[in-house]
Amino acid sequence: MTLFERFDKHKTAYVSLLFVLYLIINNGINATSDWMETTRDGSPDFALWEPFVWEYSSALSNLVLLPLIFMLWRRMPLSLTNIKIQVVKHLLLSLLFSAAHVTIMVMLREAVYWLANGNYDFGPILREFFYEYRKDVWGYLFFLSLYHLYHFVYRRLKGEANLIEAESVGNKYAQVPEHLLVKKLDREFLVRVADIEWMESSGNYVNLYSGGRIYPLRSTLAELTERLKTKGFSRIHRSYAVNHYAIDHISYQPSGDGEIQLKSGHKLTLSRRYKDEFKQKLA
Repeated sequence: MTLFERFDKHKTAYVSLLFVLYLIINNGINATSDWMETTRDGSPDFALWEPFVWEYSSALSNLVLLPLIFMLWRRMPLSLTNIKIQVVKHLLLSLLFSAAHVTIMVMLREAVYWLANGNYDFGPILREFFYEYRKDVWGYLFFLSLYHLYHFVYRRLKGEANLIEAESVGNKYAQVPEHLLVKKLDREFLVRVADIEWMESSGNYVNLYSGGRIYPLRSTLAELTERLKTKGFSRIHRSYAVNHYAIDHISYQPSGDGEIQLKSGHKLTLSRRYKDEFKQKLA
């Protein structure tokens, strides 16, 4: 197993660990800098532990909010179209992010000071929020850039898939491709469409799961499922489509939703919205 394959197997844990280490180190440096700057001209008017509470309450607030922000970014990928709308969306999201960040941060500081029999004063709300927002919007842009850079590099290492087109005979979906061409750095691989077990929507991409590997393909889930429907693929959820031949069994819940057990052992949610159409296709 290569180093990248080890990383890919537990990528969420590794990425989370890297974020935690970054925030611990970065905010630790900020806290010690606050202390060192105030002790240059004499004794500070606060205790040594206080700048660490200020900085690490901010770091913990970021750790709570970033997973939610990443989920939103996944649903609103950057593109070269509708740039003004995207700028407005991210501006509004940065304001919400900052408001939530400040709220959680202040609550944590109030709790620590209360436990220490002290009193934490945030200051005038509008002035202090503007002070925090200046830093938060910069942090928002930094994490947004880092998020997209990570996914760009990840796709290059993972390998990006393309459908190998057959000759057109007039109908856009008349000729269904049999293979995927996966470009991975300086090498190319062939993957059979029939070996794809299930597909997952991921922004501008669809992740194709085959034999324990994931191949990102630039498309929408609706378009790709329609393209491959004659190969036995059906939509089962807003975010998933499945290969009929990869299914082991299906179970249903009182709520109307279902669960699809694949032969590989993976489980997928069958949404009520797609259940009837899916059962008709299986029949």
